[in-house]
Amino acid sequence: MSAWDDLDLLLDSPSPLTVTASTKGTVKDNANFKVEDDVSALRKALEGLGTTEKTLIEVLTQRSNAQRQLIAKAYEKTTGRTLVADLKGDTHGDFEDLLVALVTPPGVYDSQEVIGAIKGPGTTESILTEIFASRSNKQIIALSEAYLANLTLKLISKQMPKKPNTSVTMLFCLFSQGKRDESTNVDAAKAKADAKALYEAGEKKWGTDEGKFIDILCHRSVPQLRQTLVEYKNISKKNLQESIESEMSGDLENLLVAVVKCVMSTPAYFAEMLYKSMKGVGTTESILTRILVSRSEVDLMDIRAEYKRLYGHSLYSQIESDVSGCYGDTLKRLCGQD
Repeated sequence: MSAWDDLDLLLDSPSPLTVTASTKGTVKDNANFKVEDDVSALRKALEGLGTTEKTLIEVLTQRSNAQRQLIAKAYEKTTGRTLVADLKGDTHGDFEDLLVALVTPPGVYDSQEVIGAIKGPGTTESILTEIFASRSNKQIIALSEAYLANLTLKLISKQMPKKPNTSVTMLFCLFSQGKRDESTNVDAAKAKADAKALYEAGEKKWGTDEGKFIDILCHRSVPQLRQTLVEYKNISKKNLQESIESEMSGDLENLLVAVVKCVMSTPAYFAEMLYKSMKGVGTTESILTRILVSRSEVDLMDIRAEYKRLYGHSLYSQIESDVSGCYGDTLKRLCGQD
């Protein structure tokens, strides 16, 4: 069963891009949290002869990010060193990257991922696509504020990749402003009008009016877009994703398809990304790290359920099969078993 088959069931559910105090995450506030005890445990694990990785994993995966920030602040006050610096000094590779991501505030972490995508050797549009297609306004604003406060005096929207495809640049800039309508009301007449406008801008005309797709998919609320997807299927032989895939190409196609997938189901979108990151020879650890860290307090339980529904086995078992060592152990603790 595809996400399109389930679309009607999604119309009355909350927006998957709206982040509230979620009960769908695998990581929550630890009820027995004592910052002094955690700082002491981490110091022993990092300062002793040899690093005790088990303690690092136990503490950092079983505390919420807000609790980790309290730990990091107390750790620096106690030792005169930052927890990030000590983690980098005593661990390495993917395990180091994962632990550092866990002790980084979400907005700062997202901003670092965006900066890495923009500033690296060639812009990595796939990372920008994943982040901007799936984050709420609140998350994007936190990302932009972190970027502004810590890394540059220019707004992130001014730093988007200047690529020949101006439609892609425009769309990234619009998303980076965090101005999507997040109301829960659905205007059926508007959905029909938007579906008609999208059909006429794509399938019905010679050449595609990319601006119309960008305007509607970037600004409408998720519940409104879900209704628009239904209306589009009523007037076209294709669903909107198929239409985008036939009318567009390259980075713009990838970004708009990601938006449509997140409108239908953000957990299913991430389940697919996780599957592809571990499919075949080799594993893309950076994707595993980014998704499990960023979704662990949001909707990772839903992602696990979608993964099992789509691929017939658990996300935990796939991680266990594909990733080993301390890095794999940390991912499994974040994921949890179904």
